[in-house]
Amino acid sequence: MAETWIRLLGPPAIESPDATPPQPRGRKAWAVLAYLALQPDGTSRSRTATLLFPDAADPLGALRWNLSELRRSLGGVSITGDPLRLALLPPWRCDALELVDSATSHDADPRRFDGQLLEGLSFGDSPVFDSWLADQRYRLENCVQSLLYEASLAALASGTPAEAVELSSQALRRDPFNTDCTAVLVKALVAQGEHRRAREQVSKFENLYHRELGLPLPAEVRRALADAGPASPPGIPANPATVRSYLDAGGASLSAGAVDRGLDQLRLAVVLAQRTADGHLLAESLVTLAGALIHQAGGRGAEVADFLHRALSAEAPDGVSRTAAAAFRELGYLSVQRGVPDRAAGWLDRAMQAAEGIPDEQARILAIQGMLASDTAHYEDAVTAFTESGRLARAVRNRRQQAFSEALLGRVHLLRGELEPAAASLDRALDWIAAEHCTAFEPFVAGIRGETYLAAGRLDAAAALIDRSWVMAELAGDHCYMALAAGAEARLFLAHGDLAAAEHWIDRGLEPTPWYLWYSARLLDTAAEVALATGSPRASGFVERLAALASRSGMREFVVRAQSHRAVLGDQAAAQAVPWLAKEIDNPALTAFLAQRHGG
Repeated sequence: MAETWIRLLGPPAIESPDATPPQPRGRKAWAVLAYLALQPDGTSRSRTATLLFPDAADPLGALRWNLSELRRSLGGVSITGDPLRLALLPPWRCDALELVDSATSHDADPRRFDGQLLEGLSFGDSPVFDSWLADQRYRLENCVQSLLYEASLAALASGTPAEAVELSSQALRRDPFNTDCTAVLVKALVAQGEHRRAREQVSKFENLYHRELGLPLPAEVRRALADAGPASPPGIPANPATVRSYLDAGGASLSAGAVDRGLDQLRLAVVLAQRTADGHLLAESLVTLAGALIHQAGGRGAEVADFLHRALSAEAPDGVSRTAAAAFRELGYLSVQRGVPDRAAGWLDRAMQAAEGIPDEQARILAIQGMLASDTAHYEDAVTAFTESGRLARAVRNRRQQAFSEALLGRVHLLRGELEPAAASLDRALDWIAAEHCTAFEPFVAGIRGETYLAAGRLDAAAALIDRSWVMAELAGDHCYMALAAGAEARLFLAHGDLAAAEHWIDRGLEPTPWYLWYSARLLDTAAEVALATGSPRASGFVERLAALASRSGMREFVVRAQSHRAVLGDQAAAQAVPWLAKEIDNPALTAFLAQRHGG
């Protein structure tokens, strides 16, 4: 049966290889189709009518006409119910839906996804929908970029560097400053033996960074040019026993705080595993090294993602596998931190499938799913995930995982203004961190606990913990926790009425660049509040940066807060969008904030 495609990316069209199918008439019909396609849980008729036909004498009647038009054009596609749901059955396919679901499929080709959502159409007569459309364009463009990057890594891992060159080059045409994609391109050229082209790419990127950004060449790109693992000392046999010895030694060194030595030992384990014929052992070594780089050395770039894709290539990840589950989980974790929620959800779903019957791994995956739900303002889902993660961690006696899940549960309660349960969760997490001597995670928990005191008006108690959070984060050089603590300091001084000190802490927080984009968004939100309070001309810049980041990363609450800041700056379209967008988010603290700021 010939496939019929609904093309929503690029100029919208219905395409079939066998005929010229009828096309929906009018841009509003396309708007209805795109909106329904990207609402997997459905949406009420009244909400859709209000969104798209705000000035119509009969909005529901206008919606019914457009639904009839879509049914005429999309014979066999189901658009029914209240809430309205779009259901596609063969031979129908939709490019936007397949992009969103791409992480759960094994054969998604990113080269198929080109162009903006509803490219060429604008909806100035429906300003709230126009705002929604802009957000979705950011989100889907980010998803395509991430898919190109990950597909280039997968091609490199599977031994097809020419395809990796093509995919990473396409990604760089979309974003010339992308360090990770440049690193993959250089790795792929080196793998092809094209060392001169690789050096030319590095030189080109170095000049671009220096000329346009005033920054030096990122270390990630330089390492890609000299991409070679450590040589194994002569006389060391490459067999499973020696590999496991180095894996054990690396784990012991990391536990003792000797991170550099531990990483060297794990890298050597990978080199030795590559010389064996044991694909599972190689996958396990790669995942162990990647996990250590991510969680103990701050690695987030192409190097660790390359290790994870190579591990999946070696493991043949079908069925239950602890190693594959860990690799999928880490890829999901990286996607959460990079702000690509659709990709993250797919990786984590695959991780959970591979972890069937492995409760300690399921506890870790659930915690990352909770992070994703919290970042995208699905707070009830986050509470469910963190609670179940904590239950499983308790059952397998993993106190560190309990502390992690409980602390993030405390963050959810804080964001929702539920201060008593927030304090209880965070105090439990602090106790477990002390018992486990897990100081690396303490700046986060101390900072969030300080913010619960701040929200309760206990400024002295807040200052003690927020100051501790900053000092520990700065000593560790952790950019994420530095941004978190600096934002907390700014909110603390804003509460004291010391606007100059609040501005000082905003500037200090903006100096580092966190990998985890939620921290950047929260700091920009605070920066916008401080700038509005001081009447600073920097306010609009902070707001636009927040709006772009939140839209691209699916951070729905920060999208609302950015629109609220725009409304304060006089944007009437944003003022109309705020209540409409906020209605989708179940957060009493956000509702109270908007009521106080905008009334009603």
